[in-house]
Amino acid sequence: MNTSEEQKVPESVLIPGPYPIQMKGHVWAACLLKLIGWRVDFQGLPSLQGVAIVYPHTSNWDFCTAMLSKWTMGMPLFFWCKDSLLKIPLFGPWLRWIGGVPIDRSSPRGVVGAMVEVFAEHQRAGKFLWIGLSPEGTRKRTDGWRSGFYQLALGANVPLAVVHLDYSKKQLKFEGFLKLSGDVELDYGRIRKMYEGVEGFHPDKVAPIQPLPYRENVK
Repeated sequence: MNTSEEQKVPESVLIPGPYPIQMKGHVWAACLLKLIGWRVDFQGLPSLQGVAIVYPHTSNWDFCTAMLSKWTMGMPLFFWCKDSLLKIPLFGPWLRWIGGVPIDRSSPRGVVGAMVEVFAEHQRAGKFLWIGLSPEGTRKRTDGWRSGFYQLALGANVPLAVVHLDYSKKQLKFEGFLKLSGDVELDYGRIRKMYEGVEGFHPDKVAPIQPLPYRENVK
């Protein structure tokens, strides 16, 4: 096959601003965040639906910082959590209130497939839905990232927000929004560049930005 007949390799696309979806944050959250020395860099969202990856995740403090940042931005960001946690009296309802969404592992379509359909429903109805995920899936040191976030953004055809949780600068920053290509190696390469220089609370627990082997991904 000559070069003129070869198919072009798709490329991940960085979605340019300005972003049309703007939020109004809570002053009390911004004050608390400033009190602990942190700040947020957020310029809005490119669409009503999307997936945000927040990295690196190495400490329980990450959740506290991320929640304060969420309220500072005024962004109704949802996150996955174990279904069993939502059944705990008092704690479960509170978890739902702050954005917890149960993972239904019993779905025949799988966790990602079920959530892709939820995204489709929100897209048809023009409703807001952004899911925030830790790509490592744990605060422990791993050899790479789980594939859930990637499959979800690609399957739902929504933007992927690359979010820094940077303890060296004490900043949560929306670095940019990607339209994934489906070429895993190419997309991960671009994501890796977007996270250069970002440090976690425990630098020794930061996972490399690469896909985990298949068997580890499906655990």
